[in-house]
Amino acid sequence: MQVMSRRVILDLAVTLDGFIEGKNGEVDWCIMDPDMEFNHFLSQIDTIFYGRKSYDLWGQFTPENESTDAEKEFWDLVHTKEKYVFSRTKNETDHKATYINNNMVEEVIKLKNKPGKDIWLYGGANLMTTFIHLGLVDEFRLSIHPVILGEGKPLFMDMKQRINLKTVDTRTFASGVVQVIYHLDEK
Repeated sequence: MQVMSRRVILDLAVTLDGFIEGKNGEVDWCIMDPDMEFNHFLSQIDTIFYGRKSYDLWGQFTPENESTDAEKEFWDLVHTKEKYVFSRTKNETDHKATYINNNMVEEVIKLKNKPGKDIWLYGGANLMTTFIHLGLVDEFRLSIHPVILGEGKPLFMDMKQRINLKTVDTRTFASGVVQVIYHLDEK
């Protein structure tokens, strides 16, 4: 019996013009649509990969008291996951995250081959680009939001080669968000 390895899933919100955040890092355009069942996605993963900057911003984020119960539940679920931070500069491990500084491919393959649920590649942009270049992303799950920013941080930076994908699912939500799930096209 062949054991399936865990998948690395790039799941994130993106604007219609391809930005993952505005020019000042803002994500106020991101719709937390309950119909998207993000908690269901969180139940399918047990590990999150972060770049250092993304981890510093979001890895230990606590919602304000005014936040909705859904937002608080979301962040509580996020913080139950095992966290790995990829960093060239910060070399530490604490009770909240394990830092990976070297041998990225080997470490990711080791983690993919451990028993468990899938892995969420949270970001940031540099880490996502590196994972894509190294062929470490198994699924692209993009939630396209009905907004055009005009400028900001692009989803795909420094792409040097074509990557053919095949659409495996598309969902449209009342909020106007369209979620598209792609896998690598093995042609």
